[in-house]
Amino acid sequence: MESQAGWPAADDDRTLRFTGNWREYFPTAATNALLIIATLGIYRFWAKARERRYLWSRTFVIDDTLEWTGTGGEMFVGFLLVLAIILPFFLVFQFVLPALMVRGETALAFATFALFYVGLMYFGGVARFRALRYRLSRSWWHGIRGGSDDRGWGYGVEFLGRYALVVITFFIPFPWATTKLWNRRWGAMTFGPSNFECDLTSEGLKRRWAALYLVPPLLLLAMGAMIALLAGSPDATAASAKVGIISTFAIVILAFYLAMPLMTLHWFAKFYRHAAAATALGDLRFEFDARTRDWLKLFIGNLALVVFTLGFGLAFWGYRNWSFVVRHTHLYGTVNPEALTQSRTLSPREAEGFADAFDVGAF
Repeated sequence: MESQAGWPAADDDRTLRFTGNWREYFPTAATNALLIIATLGIYRFWAKARERRYLWSRTFVIDDTLEWTGTGGEMFVGFLLVLAIILPFFLVFQFVLPALMVRGETALAFATFALFYVGLMYFGGVARFRALRYRLSRSWWHGIRGGSDDRGWGYGVEFLGRYALVVITFFIPFPWATTKLWNRRWGAMTFGPSNFECDLTSEGLKRRWAALYLVPPLLLLAMGAMIALLAGSPDATAASAKVGIISTFAIVILAFYLAMPLMTLHWFAKFYRHAAAATALGDLRFEFDARTRDWLKLFIGNLALVVFTLGFGLAFWGYRNWSFVVRHTHLYGTVNPEALTQSRTLSPREAEGFADAFDVGAF
């Protein structure tokens, strides 16, 4: 597909690429790690800003690099604001709930506990929205930036309502809720003069979610069948049957803790492929081709890096995760330079929400 005004078309891997390498990034990672340790963690906000400036500057989109304009001070202020919001919640959980239980006011303690988690879930939804809003507003390309005029309070209500329904119904409609929230969150965002458009549905995701949902009952059935066979075997002594039952419990528990994360990863790998394909920005279309094995290699590699470097490898997680996303993302479509104008959305003055303060991924 040809671009307008002589600009390259977004039709192959060269339109989105990451040019950084770990040797070049090593001084940034090393100084960030040392300063975080020396400041007892306070420097992490400035370290995150340095990391993003490097990663953005090594990411080419069509014909120019991205630019990160956020600062550590903004993220630190955002952290303090969020701390002021959530601190009362934890004080209630730490002191009020035990006092109510001691006085025998169980019903009131349960109601307070429920309100505590409802409040945290609501602010979690708002934080997820505003973290994406902030990151887009600080990401510049060709002198334009992203953002949103929506402050996310309504999204928090929708987030709370949909996931409350998910919990009440034992997570059966989780794909439906997740796709609706993706559309709501990204549909409220802009970049330059263009709005993101999303039409993600749960079609194609339900079967994989059903497979994940069936793991626990299938393991319980398998455990019951194995125990019945062991107990009913005419050749089994009481001691051998006891050992067999204990071994069966151990195997099933191990299988559960292996199968559930793998199946969850398997579902999210497909979700992000579908989500990228259902998202557009003007004439640009996206593709994300990372499969389950790719995510698994990333996570195992991150874990091994930390283990074999005695924790220093944590400083490279942001680098590895960003390069992974860029490497597996592709752009298709055309860009009209005459239509490029600055975003008219509000630019927040600080990193808003604990999602960004604690670096919960907005993607």
